[in-house]
Amino acid sequence: MTTQDQKPHIHVTAGLIRKDGKILITKRPKGSHLEGYWEFPGGKQERGEDLQTCLERELQEEVGLKVRAEEKCLTIFHEYETRRISLHVMECTLLTGEPKALECQEFRWVDAVELKNFQFPPPDLKVIEFLYRASNHSQCP
Repeated sequence: MTTQDQKPHIHVTAGLIRKDGKILITKRPKGSHLEGYWEFPGGKQERGEDLQTCLERELQEEVGLKVRAEEKCLTIFHEYETRRISLHVMECTLLTGEPKALECQEFRWVDAVELKNFQFPPPDLKVIEFLYRASNHSQCP
């Protein structure tokens, strides 16, 4: 058995939430893995939960938003020292609520061109590259 086989493989969701031409980003909480980095909000899939339900639950818990998770835009595989993740990125429709920093340090609505000014984990950097390539579309291409 290789070291890679022993690493846990975690499925994580992230939502692209848009409002007035801006995208919601959140800052990872103190004491968390990659504390202080910015990310697209979402979280870990629980056993028996589908990806859309996971994302909708996580966004309610993390920032107090009720959303409908729409089509999956892309999945990014990334290997950290202690874990492997599959990051499933979905467009979301904001149904109700204003964001609150419930399980994050802070949140911001930013223009896509501003994303390069924030420190993101490696998988989220790939999401930003995807957004720049798809910048002529309001939804997933």
